[in-house]
Amino acid sequence: MAAIGVLIPALNPDNKLIKLMNELITITTPITAIIVVDDGSDAQHQPIFTQLGTLDDARLHILHHPQNRGKGAALKTGFEYCQRQLPQLTGIATMDSDGQHTVAALQHCLQQFAQTPHDLVIGVRKFTETIPFRSRFGNLLTSSLVRLLTHQSISDTQTGLRVIPMTYAQQLITFPGDRFEFEFDMLLEARKYDVKVTEAPIPTIYLDGNKSSHFRVIRDSIAIYSRFFKFAASGLASFLIDISLFYLVISLIGNHVLNSILIATVVSRVLSSIANYLINHHLVFNHAGHQTLIKYGLLFLAQMLASGYLTNLLTWALPATNGQWMPTLAKMIVDFILFIISYQIQRDFIFKEGTSSNVHH
Repeated sequence: MAAIGVLIPALNPDNKLIKLMNELITITTPITAIIVVDDGSDAQHQPIFTQLGTLDDARLHILHHPQNRGKGAALKTGFEYCQRQLPQLTGIATMDSDGQHTVAALQHCLQQFAQTPHDLVIGVRKFTETIPFRSRFGNLLTSSLVRLLTHQSISDTQTGLRVIPMTYAQQLITFPGDRFEFEFDMLLEARKYDVKVTEAPIPTIYLDGNKSSHFRVIRDSIAIYSRFFKFAASGLASFLIDISLFYLVISLIGNHVLNSILIATVVSRVLSSIANYLINHHLVFNHAGHQTLIKYGLLFLAQMLASGYLTNLLTWALPATNGQWMPTLAKMIVDFILFIISYQIQRDFIFKEGTSSNVHH
C-alpha cells in the first residue's frame, strides 16, 4: 500500500494554511506524514506556525528556514527530511499554502498516483481569460519550452500540486535552483530519469487575483531560463572566437582542403574551448561536477574531430567556391548542431550538480 507524505512550503502564510491543515488531518490513508516548511517567514506570521504546532496529529512535522531561501529550497529541505526521517514513504505530494489547492483536488491526484505509482502526477488547472495575466503568461512560456525540449505535452507547468515518486524526489535533492525554476526543472528533467508526467485535472482557484503568489513574472521567468541563457551566451562567445580564428587560419594557410580545415579547426577549437570551459565551469554551472576538466577534455576531442570531418564533408556537399566563406558557412551549420548536443552532455554528465541545505527543526 502506498504511503504518502504531504509537503507544504510556506512563506508568510495566513489562516488559509490553518484551514487547509484542519482538512488534511481528517484524511487517514494513504497520508502518513504532513511536512510544513517555514521558508523564513517574518515575525508577524510566526503565530501561524505556533498554531499549527498545537494541532493534535503525530503526522505533522514543522521545519524552519532561518531566512527566506525560495520555494525550491523549501521543497528540497522537505525531500531531504523525508529521505532521512520517513523512509517508508513511496510518494510525496506537494501543495501550496495559500488555499489554491483543495483537499479534494489532492485526493484526485492521489487516486491517479495509486494507478501510476512511478509517474509524476501533476494537478492541471484549466486556463481561461478570467485567470490572472501573470499566471497565464508564465504558464504559456514554460509549457512551450517544456514541449520543445522534452517532447512531452504538459499543459500546466506552474502547478504546485504534484505527487512525486520518492525515487525521483531523492534525485531532485541534487537539482540546482532554489526558487520557482526548481519546479520547472523537475518537469524538464523527468524524462531523463525515466519518469513520465501524468496530468490530473483540478479546479482552478485564484484568491484576490492571485495576490498571495510569490511568483515574480519577469525575475522568476528569467531565473527559469537563466542557465540555458548563460550557456547560450557562453557558446556564442566561444563561437565568435572559434569562427574568427578558423577564418583567419584558413586565410593564411590556403583553400579548403582537408588538411587546412583540420589545422584551422584544431587551432580555433583549442583556444575557444579553453574560454568555453572557464565560462561554463565558473558562471553557467557554478563549479558543479567532479573531474570536470577531464570529462570536458574528452568531449572537446570528440567534438573537435566531429567538427573537422563533418565540416569538410558538408563543404564538399555545398556549391563550389574559391573563397574561404563556404567552409566557414559549413562549420557554422555543423557547430550549431554540435552545440545543442554539447549542452545536453555538459548539463547531464560533466557539470552535474550537487547541493546541501540548512534547516532548523
